[in-house]
Amino acid sequence: MGRVIAAGVALGLCAVLFGSPPAVADSAGLDLAVTFDDRPITNATVVIDPAKPLELTVTATNSGGTAVKVRSVRVSGVALALTFFAYDTTMPFEVPAHSRVTRTLVLDMADLSGQAIGLLPSTVELLDAQRGTLGEAATVADIRGSFWSVYGAFGLAMLVLTVLAWLTALLALARHRLPVNRWRRGLRFLPAGFGTGLVAVVSLSVLRLVPPEPAIEIPVVLGAAAIAFLLGYLTPHPAPGPVGDETARLPESTEEFNR
Repeated sequence: MGRVIAAGVALGLCAVLFGSPPAVADSAGLDLAVTFDDRPITNATVVIDPAKPLELTVTATNSGGTAVKVRSVRVSGVALALTFFAYDTTMPFEVPAHSRVTRTLVLDMADLSGQAIGLLPSTVELLDAQRGTLGEAATVADIRGSFWSVYGAFGLAMLVLTVLAWLTALLALARHRLPVNRWRRGLRFLPAGFGTGLVAVVSLSVLRLVPPEPAIEIPVVLGAAAIAFLLGYLTPHPAPGPVGDETARLPESTEEFNR
């Protein structure tokens, strides 16, 4: 059971640390100005209500010397390096060199209610025919979705795994079943720490307090993991156990105790 819990928490950690960056087109880039329902999204938190259609206006400026062909528009939201929603709309148009083009479309966001809730870092991208990014604008979306959405369920699953990880580690401590080696005792608590950090990040997002941006989520997760490791490292040495019990025997020397 402990290995299963650790594996589940490790998957969430890998998503935070090793999420793949989006593909970038080789062609000239575009500068974007984007509005949701006539409200600029740059440096702002925009409310997205899945029950209402969303009017998206994109103004693309081409400062290069060649025309740029746009194939589609993508609206997506990411947390913990995982994409929780993405809407692609085909909208071919061309932005001539040293020109500016504005396009408006209406998005039906009804499905978003079952995909996300709370604050999520979001982007609006213009894509070329090879799905490379020609230009993008970033914002924080306040999504009025369901608690039982994919994002909410992800947070709930991480909470369950984290509680089980703590119970497993603390039960082993109470039964004097932790390893003799201090470093191994610290590693026994490490999954619980990672899980605590992930749950904190998701909870702050769902409660609309802090969006799960990399500058916040990575320090929170790693900080919680470090604290849990330290707690495990400083746990009392296991009491003597039955003969042959390698996890509970006393060390034979000072050197073994410090290993």
